[in-house]
Amino acid sequence: MDLSQTTAKDLLIDLNAGRMSAVELMRATLDRVAAINGSVNAIVALRDPDELMAEARALDEGPKRGPLHGLPIAVKDLVNVEGIVSSQGSPIFKGFVPEKDDLIAARMRAAGAILIGKTNTPEFGLGSHTFNPVYGATSNPYDPERTCGGSSGGAAVALATGMLSLADGSDMMGSLRNPAAWNNVYGFRPSWGRVPSEPAGDGFLHQLSTLGPMARCPEDLGLLLDVISGPDPRHPHRVTGEDVSPVGAVDPKGMRIGWLDDWGGAYPFEQGIRDMCQDALSVLTQLGAEVELLAPPIEAERIWDSWATLRSWSVAAGLADLTEHRAALKDTAQWELDRGLNMTAMQVHRASVARSAWFRRAVGVFGDCDALVLPSAQVWPFEIEVPYPTEIAGKRMDTYHRWMEVMVPVSLIGLPCLSVPVGFGEEGLPMGMQIFGPRGSDARILSLGAAYHAATGWPQKRPARP
Repeated sequence: MDLSQTTAKDLLIDLNAGRMSAVELMRATLDRVAAINGSVNAIVALRDPDELMAEARALDEGPKRGPLHGLPIAVKDLVNVEGIVSSQGSPIFKGFVPEKDDLIAARMRAAGAILIGKTNTPEFGLGSHTFNPVYGATSNPYDPERTCGGSSGGAAVALATGMLSLADGSDMMGSLRNPAAWNNVYGFRPSWGRVPSEPAGDGFLHQLSTLGPMARCPEDLGLLLDVISGPDPRHPHRVTGEDVSPVGAVDPKGMRIGWLDDWGGAYPFEQGIRDMCQDALSVLTQLGAEVELLAPPIEAERIWDSWATLRSWSVAAGLADLTEHRAALKDTAQWELDRGLNMTAMQVHRASVARSAWFRRAVGVFGDCDALVLPSAQVWPFEIEVPYPTEIAGKRMDTYHRWMEVMVPVSLIGLPCLSVPVGFGEEGLPMGMQIFGPRGSDARILSLGAAYHAATGWPQKRPARP
């Protein structure tokens, strides 16, 4: 069984038909983790193998529990999972073992998934480079000297190497889209509110981050999305939506796709990235879609200023209870905390006014286009020892996260967005592009991604080494 080439859908079909047992799949998964994980450090806090085998055996002997019955999944280490160390990559929480599951973990467990451990993440998920003082860095499987991205870096690497067939991620500023691009897999950021967050703390104000699925094909994304979606009565922003599974390929003929490229020159890119995305767009053209280069719908700096304010406000709100541990936080967390704590209410209000203006403008753009496209990253995976890029193509970055600015138009207004692989660059490193639509178009975007996947199949390919 080649777990790196087998979809979650096919594994679940075999489990349900009795052609494979949960014990057999767990044994193959643990063997794969033992063979691969030491070189990439993607899965952390792995549970005792005997306990996992016993849980798989119990599933085989009992009734079917749900759509993920018997499927091993490691949960991103920003999520609390009962009985599994959940550190958030921070020494403050090193060794912390929750007594109950967060909502997303509870939903996966109820669907029959076997939660085997955690996937590595940056400390508190800050920065698109997966390293932390608890578990260390996660390597890119296409070049162990490069970053895998983040913050869902461990999840993306576990998928790319066949240790998992499905993974959960979270995405504020590209945290599942960026690592999907850099590991040749798919990552889907759903419409904001479709997947409820843990019902704790404030439930009204912060609308930037969301949970979402990652996989090696869009159809598998749909399987996990349906499991983790659905309203929770404890959330005031209750979003309903029909199930997206089974995800089938839409016929792109006649669809209008808007290519935003570098946002009129506002976003710098390293060489080759834009060209690769344009080549990927030609696949959609060959399938019958009409691709058109669009002028920037709104000023990039206006979006960025709104984002930088609202993000710091949101991050500081999440870290506020840790102010007494400020010295133990990494420098970027301290920066976000200090900025957020010093903001006035009117600064936040003005940022939200700018966000609202972009949302209204985007509605108009989607009146003419079925989907919009941007690259999924502005740089190639960088050296693993580098905390974050400080310049792109000679342009200095003024913050630790400015190099991910291409993610902000989607994140700021909560649009559904699929990061799809576009192949490999000259050094054999993967890249991706974002396909996104208006809120509520999750099924449509996934179906377009399925058509693209059927024509390309990038996660099942490997680069020709330079």
